[in-house]
Amino acid sequence: MQDHEKLLLANKAWVQEQLEHDPYFFDKLSAGQSPKFLWIGCADSRVPAEQITGTRPGDLFVQRNVANLVVHTDMNMLSVLQYAVEVLKVEHIIVCGHYGCGGVKAAMSKHDFGLINKWLRNIKDVYRMNARELNGIEDENKRFDRLVELNVMEQVYNIAQTTIVQYSWAMDNRPSIHGWVFDLKTGLIKTVQHMPPNSKVDEIYQYDFTEANSSHQLPLFQAAGK
Repeated sequence: MQDHEKLLLANKAWVQEQLEHDPYFFDKLSAGQSPKFLWIGCADSRVPAEQITGTRPGDLFVQRNVANLVVHTDMNMLSVLQYAVEVLKVEHIIVCGHYGCGGVKAAMSKHDFGLINKWLRNIKDVYRMNARELNGIEDENKRFDRLVELNVMEQVYNIAQTTIVQYSWAMDNRPSIHGWVFDLKTGLIKTVQHMPPNSKVDEIYQYDFTEANSSHQLPLFQAAGK
């Protein structure tokens, strides 16, 4: 049996298990979604969002990429963020990195990795902004761990700087933004950052949503009359 066929068999076993616990599980699952959480995590296969948080299908709206970055030119991430905040109306956004992240490790080196250099540049920028602290850490592993934490914290700030989140803060007093780091060695999650609604952001990133100053579009689908 080939590896992909094992996955299909596992899927059938999972379906049977769900139905044994709840005969209406898939009826409810197919009826729609109303997650409270948007999860922005690393694409690393060792960090499955639902499993490490003990959540079920429908609990998390998930976006994953290399090194859990929030890049303001990434239309995929911004589309997910807008849909989660304006349509699903999530209450919490979680950026979850992990110690031992290959993307962060690669960004710390001087190697040329080809196309992904452009993506890793964002992490190099985090290092540059925190160079004094990081260069003061003599132990390379501890410096690596700290950059993982600082990278998560910077992505939390990046989310708070978007008009999507600031508009929702102003209108609905949500969502809260959380920065977490998953420890592969212990399985535990560490909180490194928390920004409740209407947290202070640097003045240059603040937007004025008064009618005279704002050209913010109506929330997704509302603008389309849906």
